[in-house]
Amino acid sequence: MSDGKGKGTRAVHAGVKHDPATGAIMTPVYLTSTYVQSAVGEHKGYEYSRTQNPTRHALENAFAELENAKYGLAFASGLAAMDTLLKVLEPGDEVISTNDLYGGSYRLFTTVFSRYGIKFHFVNLDDSENALDEVINDKTRMIWIETPTNPMMQITDIQAVAKKVEGKNILVCVDNTFATPMLQQPLQQGADVVMHSVTKYLGGHSDVVMGCLMLNDDALDEKLRTLQNSCGAIAGPMDSFLVLRGIKTLHLRMARHCENGRAIVDFLKNHEKVEKIYWPGLSSHIGHEVACRQMSGFGGMVAFTLKGDSLADANKFVESTELFTLAESLGGVESLIGHPASMTHASIPKEVREKVGVTDGLIRLSLGVEDAVDIIADLELAFNAI
Repeated sequence: MSDGKGKGTRAVHAGVKHDPATGAIMTPVYLTSTYVQSAVGEHKGYEYSRTQNPTRHALENAFAELENAKYGLAFASGLAAMDTLLKVLEPGDEVISTNDLYGGSYRLFTTVFSRYGIKFHFVNLDDSENALDEVINDKTRMIWIETPTNPMMQITDIQAVAKKVEGKNILVCVDNTFATPMLQQPLQQGADVVMHSVTKYLGGHSDVVMGCLMLNDDALDEKLRTLQNSCGAIAGPMDSFLVLRGIKTLHLRMARHCENGRAIVDFLKNHEKVEKIYWPGLSSHIGHEVACRQMSGFGGMVAFTLKGDSLADANKFVESTELFTLAESLGGVESLIGHPASMTHASIPKEVREKVGVTDGLIRLSLGVEDAVDIIADLELAFNAI
């Protein structure tokens, strides 16, 4: 929970305690599967590394501190974190989700959990109150929010959703991957659970696949830890060490991502080959007012459509950059470029994804921490190729 320290201070020190044996300033990497017991049931708090590992333990504490949460849990991927959370539901329960969301999340909902009797509703939560009125019922047990969404950068008013279901047996869960705890803290706005694909900004260096959950409820934490141990999709100690290291510069990286986001949007909004830009920092963005209220910055994720909405132009554009890397994922120190319709969101049926704007001409940028002038020059190179 909050100790009154600033976000940057927490990022540097979260979860890290000096090693009492050696004085090492960084948490050691405990590459062990099991632990010595002096007698049956007598040990130093660790029995088996699927259940708990000192390096992962430190990271889970860091996650909790970052989101001002009581508890943090680390998993093998963002989808593993979601999978574990969804397992607290029962057959017959219903979930309301944003209609624009990461393709992997959509696939997990529709091809895995829908087979076990969980019903999913995908709605536009830009207008959360009216959208929820249409689908919420006595079987609703979870509301799944991405804000900003991937890739259309839609914004959901977390406080409005939490207030709408206050007092009901409904979990409000927020995928906070795009914003990170540096820009947005959903638990402080009424959410019950926060999820991150740690692979992205929290790790920040494109060298780890991981996910996490943060929450405050004691009973729910006990359920999730039982599932974490029973199902076994845990984060390994070396990956945990890398993320502990990455978190230390999270506040610095996010400041630069935001700075570059503004610079690149200013460039794109005046470009003759750009049809529309999706970034919540624009005053014309439908969710700008809410974003200003619940976020402290607008991030380095930017999507835009090319005029003509041509698949050929989009493919040529993403293949013509030199600084940007054409690759899946996001949130690293290097700038990445992608074509959502054929990459991150290919698992979503075309007619479904096009309803929210994921068309052939949509391009998604994950702006790194390079100099903005070089990023802009690289985009101009790609524009000149189409």
